[in-house]
This record gives sequence, structure tokens and C-alpha cells, in this order.
Amino acid sequence: MQKKFDQTSDPKRWGAGVLVFAILAMVGSISNAYIISLLTVVLLFAFMGQSWNLMLGIGGQLSIGHALFVGIGAYSVAILNIKYGITPWIGLILGAAIAGLIGAVLAWLSFRFEVRGIYFALLTIAAAEFARIMFGGWDYVGGMQGLFFQAPTGSMDLAMLRGDTRFYYFVALTLAAIGVAGTEMISRSYLGYVWRAMRDDDDAARALGVQTFRHKILVISISAATAAIGGGVLGLVQGAIFPDSIMGMGISVDVLIGPVVGGLGTAFGPLVGSMAAIPLHHAMGALGDSFGIPGLNSIAYGAVLILVVWFLPDGIWPAVVRLYGAIQLPARVRISKLQEVENDRAA
Repeated sequence: MQKKFDQTSDPKRWGAGVLVFAILAMVGSISNAYIISLLTVVLLFAFMGQSWNLMLGIGGQLSIGHALFVGIGAYSVAILNIKYGITPWIGLILGAAIAGLIGAVLAWLSFRFEVRGIYFALLTIAAAEFARIMFGGWDYVGGMQGLFFQAPTGSMDLAMLRGDTRFYYFVALTLAAIGVAGTEMISRSYLGYVWRAMRDDDDAARALGVQTFRHKILVISISAATAAIGGGVLGLVQGAIFPDSIMGMGISVDVLIGPVVGGLGTAFGPLVGSMAAIPLHHAMGALGDSFGIPGLNSIAYGAVLILVVWFLPDGIWPAVVRLYGAIQLPARVRISKLQEVENDRAA
């Protein structure tokens, strides 16, 4: 078992991750403003997708209301920064703490009364919709008119997390890298094995002594806090937040689409899925506006989900890994045979 836990130090695995993010950093350095803006959104949703991936892909707890936590993070940053001039760093920390606490409370109330599975998912939708309606009628947070950040001057201010488009790209890239590394380390740690056991068979895990009630609360609170951090940065990137746009069902769908398309329970799945789905969503939205076809982006999302579930039920990233393994297998077989020949000669 200890050998499995030590796999987090696999140099090939980490080297591949460093290479991917180095390429993304290079892309951000040479691309135009539109591409950078689009990739910034992709990377942020990849990071928030990691929170959903952690909750369902590893922990086995289905949420369809992650917009609640995203919105809490965005509003925490906006209220403190716009109304009181406090640095967004404090807003991110406070938003993560509040979202984690709300996630823990929702989990405690649900699992204390055996509300789980699809019923827990419905509870998350209800909580997100309740918060959206409440914030829409709350004048202190701007109501339906929303809150607007001060327009960026173009100069970088790390203390206030303000800068140009390229600055936010590298902030999002850093978060995405942290998300991939964090998911990889957790999935290969003791917690990861416990959470997967809980995901695969809750009753069997409890029979083996796993305190599933506490672990469910823990994974949901961590997931909620992570989503809130992404939501806070997303609010800064957008420059304004509104209840419908930051807490609506569309945000929940954008968060979960990456892990579902890319591969649930994998470290790179949310990144790959977001890279595939989010640009398609924007392209279809623009195309629909041009031809007067409302909802074309939603149709594209639905088509992508159907195709992935039908042809790649595990997601894109596991299929890529399997393909790479199939390509590498003949080479490994030849090397093994050569080693056998050399050993026979030596004998």
C-alpha cells in the first residue's frame, strides 16, 4: 500500500504535467487578446471543474448546484473590494471559508438524515436557486443590477489582483496547475483511496471502519472552497457580477462539463474537457447570434455530452492514455525481447 502512495513522486507523470503547462504559458505569451481571454475562462472552469471532479469523481457525491459556491466566492471578493476597498486576496480567503462552511452544513444536514444520491443533487440545485433569488432581491449586494469592479488601468497590481488580460491568463494558468497537481496528489494519497472506497461502495467502506459521514463532509467542504476561489477570480476577470450570470444553472453546467467530457476522477480530465467544451460553447453561441438561432450553444453542449457518453464513456483523457499505452506496447515488447536475448547470451 505504501508503494502506491509513493507514486506521487513519479517523475514521468510530473514531467508531462510541467511540459503541458509550459506549452500553455508559451501560448499565453504569444496569443492575441481574444485568444487569451477565451483561454482564461477555459482555465478557470478547468480549475473549478477540479472541485466538482474531487467531489464526484473521487468522493462520489453528486452536485448540480456548484454555482452556489462559485457565486459565494465572487460576491465575497466583490463586496469587500468594491464597498470597502479590501484586497481580493482577503475576499478569496473569506469566500472559500464561507463556501466551505455552507458546503459542510449542507452535507451534514443531508447525510445526517440519509439524503444522498440524486436527492442530494436536487438539494444542491435548490440551495443554488435559493441563493440566486435571494441575492437578486438583496440591495446591499446590488440586487439584479449587480456589482461592478473598477475598470482596470492596465498596470499590474499583484496586491489588488488587478492587471491586463495577460495577467489574468497567468493567474488562471497558475490556478489550473494547482488544481491538476492537487487532484493528482489527493487521488494517490490515503484520503484518495478512502474516498474512492466510499464512492464505490459506501456500505462496504463503513463496514471496514471508514467514517464515511465525516469524509463526505470533508470532501464537499473542500470542493466548495475550491469552487469559491475560482468564482472570486472569475468575477475579477468579468469585471461585473450578477446573480443570474454567476449563480445561474449555466455556471453549474459549465463547471461539470469539463470533468464529464474530459474524464471523471482523473487529474487532467477537467482541463482536457474544458479545452474541448468551453470554446465550442462560445463558438456556437456566436454562430447562433449571427444566424438568429437562440440556444445553439446549449444544443452543442447536449450533442457533445451525448457523443462522449456514447463513444467515450470514461471521457477523452482516459481514451488518450489508453491510445498512448497501445502505441507504446509494441516498443516495450521489443525491448523486453531484446533484454531476454541479452540475458540468454550472458548466461
